[in-house]
Amino acid sequence: MSAAGDRLQDTARQAALALPGVSHGRPFTPALDVYKVAGKVFLIVTDDPDEQIITVKCEPEHARAQERGHPTITPGRYLDKRHWISLGPGPGITKRLITNAVEHSYDLVTEGLPRRDHPGAR
Repeated sequence: MSAAGDRLQDTARQAALALPGVSHGRPFTPALDVYKVAGKVFLIVTDDPDEQIITVKCEPEHARAQERGHPTITPGRYLDKRHWISLGPGPGITKRLITNAVEHSYDLVTEGLPRRDHPGAR
């Protein structure tokens, strides 16, 4: 079953907040809820009711495959379109797909961090 926009956004928020070391705020505009780990963005949730999307980091090849497989997954809005994708509600956009996309984005960001900045590092 596909996730409607508000559920897509809520699912993404819940998935992000379940991960270690996550902070969030609205540094750009009140309509963008930005999630970070060690100061690096991995999720943007758009609160505009006319554009219910989330934007996550994604490996370029995987991003293109996702775009081909789902009409409501597009190159990332607001960010580098090669390394980010935006997901909107539609066919095949399930809670599992959303959670996986958020977790994958988080993993990509944490992999690029120096060891001392990894969540849980002492």
